[in-house]
Amino acid sequence: MKKVIIALDGHSSCGKSTTAKRVAAKLGYAFIDTGAMYRAVSLYFHENHVTLTNPKEVEKALADIHISFQFNEHRGASDVYLNGLNVEEEIRKMYISEMVSETSAITLVRKAMVAQQQQMAKHRGVVMDGRDIGSKVFPDAEVKVFMTADPVIRAERRQKELLDKGELVDLDEIIDNLKKRDILDSTRAEGPLVQAEDAVLMDTSFMTLEEQVNFVLQLHQNVLERL
Repeated sequence: MKKVIIALDGHSSCGKSTTAKRVAAKLGYAFIDTGAMYRAVSLYFHENHVTLTNPKEVEKALADIHISFQFNEHRGASDVYLNGLNVEEEIRKMYISEMVSETSAITLVRKAMVAQQQQMAKHRGVVMDGRDIGSKVFPDAEVKVFMTADPVIRAERRQKELLDKGELVDLDEIIDNLKKRDILDSTRAEGPLVQAEDAVLMDTSFMTLEEQVNFVLQLHQNVLERL
């Protein structure tokens, strides 16, 4: 069976990663969480006191950053490794969320990560979620979905995720963070958050996870029937 690229773009906390993981598992495709890659870069910058506005510091740091994914049998999903260390839990914390949009807006960072993402998917058969997968990274992706949801619902989902990991964050703080990230993601010069012209819109505000997964799987089936 021919393998394709499935690109899931959209706002944060819309269910992109969870949906992408389930779709990949159903199809036997690889799942690549591009947002986690930018979070890992943010963590490295934070820990090594990299000045985001200094191109020389950023370029030097990127040369020392190696990101990989390894399957975790206990979670049933892949963990993110930064220079050989498992950083899956650390990169999901709020302080990383507060800096990841600024980090990912840096042209040098985006070019470095996009190159890695394109290499990872050179044989197709991947589900990749992010902000600019269908518009920038893989404009030739056979399946493109742009996901969105009501801001308050997104914030409630994010709060639950954090609470499940033992981090209590006020809902208003999360809403403010999401609004800030939306603006930064949508207005950055390199790879902005935008719905590709041929992407299908999916509002997940009142959709179950199963409905989201089935929505994408049906699009995938429709594409295969046309190939």
